[in-house]
Amino acid sequence: MYEEPYRWVEAVGNRRTYLDEQFKQGSPVVAMVYEAGILLTTVSKGTSKLYEIYDRIALAGMGHPADLEKLRFNLLEMAHVEGFNRSPSDVTGSRLVKYGIAPVIKQAFEEVYKAPFIVRILLAELGQKPEKDALLTINYDGTFEETKKHAVLAATKTAQARMLEYLKAEMPAPCSLDQGLSLALRTWAIGSLAHRQESAEETEESGHTAGDQKAAAAPDQPALLAHLREVLADKTLECAVLDRQQPGSSKYRAIKPAELARLLPGDFQSVVTG
Repeated sequence: MYEEPYRWVEAVGNRRTYLDEQFKQGSPVVAMVYEAGILLTTVSKGTSKLYEIYDRIALAGMGHPADLEKLRFNLLEMAHVEGFNRSPSDVTGSRLVKYGIAPVIKQAFEEVYKAPFIVRILLAELGQKPEKDALLTINYDGTFEETKKHAVLAATKTAQARMLEYLKAEMPAPCSLDQGLSLALRTWAIGSLAHRQESAEETEESGHTAGDQKAAAAPDQPALLAHLREVLADKTLECAVLDRQQPGSSKYRAIKPAELARLLPGDFQSVVTG
């Protein structure tokens, strides 16, 4: 009888190890505010990872497509029921996370005889005013965090930390959409390269101090562009915005390749258009 709590703790620890392994081949996600709203960027292969949830709320995710789709449907249903029964202004990212999706993910993670959700989720909410914009990230165990200016999803804490450090250091104020797109792409490449480096290090029997010190420095722009060009040879760049200036109640808009080519600097255009 006394062993049961310890078995549960051990089982939860094993689930964390299993889930962390599942994200190693995943694509990072970058979300950041810009002067007219919120920008979301990722790279996908076949299955979209950016979605509209409600008029001013967008979803991005990484993980198993079936799990992401199931949770997306839950969010859509909750948002529209809330908007119908109460009012559209009552549909907020915070409510969707705290009373909707986070408890569901937490319960699935802790019920060790059932499969957990293999997902990490980011919800972006466009406020009525810029200072009310919110970015919420939810981990596979149901824990969540709210930030204001930028947020990322990545396979590991190290990759996430590198991406956030780069974003904070490079983000201009104010930030236009074209500046934001360029920065989001570079930040995505920072996270993707960190994934690759960590995977390579795990295959080695022992690390080297000199290599670790070199990895701490952010790659320069040509290296980031080269990595983006390599990845986008067989994958698709996804970008979307919640645009405060867009007419109508829905503020979500996917950025099409033609608009990307117009907004990005010359070096980045060659990466996106091939």
